[in-house]
Amino acid sequence: MHDLAAFRAALADLPQADPQARADADARNAQLTKPAGSLGRLEELAIWYASWRGNPRPQVDSPQVLVFAGNHGIAARGVSAFPAEVTVQMVANFRAGGAAINQLANAFGARIDVHELSLDTPTADFTAAPAMSEAEFAEALSTGWNAVAPQSGLLVTGEMGIANTTAAAAVAAGLFGGAPADWVGRGTGVDDAGLALKAQVVAEGLALHAAALSDPLETLRCLGGREIAAMAGAILAARHHRIPVILDGFICCAAAAVLHKAAPGSLDHCVAGHRSAEAAHTRLLDAFGLEPLLSLNMRLGEGSGAALAIGILQGAVACHSGMATFAEAGVSGG
Repeated sequence: MHDLAAFRAALADLPQADPQARADADARNAQLTKPAGSLGRLEELAIWYASWRGNPRPQVDSPQVLVFAGNHGIAARGVSAFPAEVTVQMVANFRAGGAAINQLANAFGARIDVHELSLDTPTADFTAAPAMSEAEFAEALSTGWNAVAPQSGLLVTGEMGIANTTAAAAVAAGLFGGAPADWVGRGTGVDDAGLALKAQVVAEGLALHAAALSDPLETLRCLGGREIAAMAGAILAARHHRIPVILDGFICCAAAAVLHKAAPGSLDHCVAGHRSAEAAHTRLLDAFGLEPLLSLNMRLGEGSGAALAIGILQGAVACHSGMATFAEAGVSGG
């Protein structure tokens, strides 16, 4: 992945799930030693996972967590409760293994890779100029695409970037419309005045880049951030490797929304890990038609909610692939 044309081509040529693996997984599920449907959504999850891995009796091998970090020019507008230098400090914490995402990745046996994207060069303030040039945007997409390990059996993407809830809100508003106030949230914990400021900043960005909003990728380039673009690149790369993805919270889903708007069905390889405390996250999940696996009032980012949901998927697949069938167990009723 080296330029925007290649990325658009990848969006136009999406691999599909394996229908035979899905049919075989469904048939196996019907023969397992349990009443039909008694494992609820775990059954659907396992069959979905099997269809994308092309294996009716899969294992969740080598999960990968990617954390992308970027800095935002709009941070200077005061839209975050934390200063921009926290991004660099948190990257150091990720690398030292001290963040929440490190603990959750370790708990579920996931590899974690951290990618900082030009932290010394924040994106432009999107109320004054496009957030990224075409070259910067292509580089961020490529970083995400290339970060995905082809041998991974599952992907989670997370982020770090002071002011990125404002950028995500701008992207979501640009893609789906509605009032800026419908999309902004408290993020790192801003007060009512901070919330109003975020809505104002988003409104200014939408007005400046109105001509770009008919193109989802241009919307992301003009209003987003490098880490949001990298997540979009990684999610699309996973599709081409047929690696299932667990989506995280609002910022991750804003990245995914770009793909959703650009190519219908482009998130078929994704499930929603959780519903975050950012109210607009629910609006995005509804747009995707995805019901989250968890709802724990989390709003940390980093991929944390999705990483926690790795355990749900692992449990679903373990039951599907490890349980005996009625015939194997010698149990009547199969």
